[in-house]
Parts: sequence; C-alpha cells; structure tokens
Amino acid sequence: MPSEPIILAFDTSAAHCAAALLRGDDIQSARVEAMTRGQAERLMPLLEELLTDSNCAWSDLDAIGVGTGPGNFTGIRISVSAARGLALGLGVPAIGVTGFEALSRLAPQDQLAAIPAPREQIYVHPTGQDPQLIPQDAAAKLGQLFICDDPKDHVCAIAHIAAQRASDPASPPAPLYIRAADAAPSKDRPPVLLDE
Repeated sequence: MPSEPIILAFDTSAAHCAAALLRGDDIQSARVEAMTRGQAERLMPLLEELLTDSNCAWSDLDAIGVGTGPGNFTGIRISVSAARGLALGLGVPAIGVTGFEALSRLAPQDQLAAIPAPREQIYVHPTGQDPQLIPQDAAAKLGQLFICDDPKDHVCAIAHIAAQRASDPASPPAPLYIRAADAAPSKDRPPVLLDE
C-alpha cells in the first residue's frame, strides 16, 4: 500500500448518512446528513460528492471502512452491502467496524461505549461479555456510559480503525444484529407454482 493510504468510510446504522475520507492520518473531508429514511438512495451520491470535494477518484481508494452496527436493520444492510459491492468492484478490502469499536476509540478509558436503541433501550458491550440490548436504567448500573451524539466523529473513527486494519483485512464485513427484527415473515401461503 502507498505511504498515505486513502480510506473511504461510511455508516448508515442510525438516522443519518455519514461518510469520511481519510488520507494517511488526516481526515480530508467528512459529511453527515440526518435522515430517517432514504439512505439507500442518498449514500452513493454522497460518496461521489465526498470524493469530488477531496479531488479523489474511486480508483485512488486503498480500502473501504463501514459501520456494521448495531442499529437500524435496514440502514446496516444498506452500508454493508454497498461496502462489499464497492470492494469487489474496486479490488480493495472492505473492513467492518462495529459501533462499539468506533465509540471505544472516542470514549474516555473509564467509560463504556453505549449506543441508543428504540424503546428506551441501549446497546452495550461489557468487557468479557457478548453485546447486549438492555433497558437504559439497567445500563446505568454498568458504570459511566459514553454515547457519541456526533455521527461525524463516529464515521471518522470508523475510517481510522479501517486504516489500521487495511493491511490485514479479515473476512468481508457482516451486520452486527443484537436484537431480532421487528418485522415478521408473512404468514400467507406462497403461491402454487405450475409446471409448464
């Protein structure tokens, strides 16, 4: 890899579309757009704009960093599938970074990274345990929590972590789901297929 690798990172695991471009150790550009829906339509144009603003082309990228959750199911799938597709098309690695990993980079050492969830719940990943979804009042018993309110800081942390892992990427990124999906499979019987 060149002495100053270029990493494109993005995240749509919450109510936003966030992206950052890292060159070496410096964030060249970062953008966040708040949105509760429409990330699938907005993500690629946002990435194009970010690259253009930084005088960078897709072919200049050395790796893709992507937030893998936990968070919004659809948002996570949008980012992870985009990262895997871009990595395949560009011939560069895609590196998945969990929200806990990104927040741990930002959090003070004595605080536990936590990610807000619906219904007054919170995602936490206590040391030595599996990630969990617990009520907010129960999370307070785990000690002081660190919650990042700035998606730009979050996506920049994803970029930095992806840069650290780019020379030795693991398996392709996969969503980190901690809770079951809210949507249930249809109970309707599938149609009968007729042979021709």
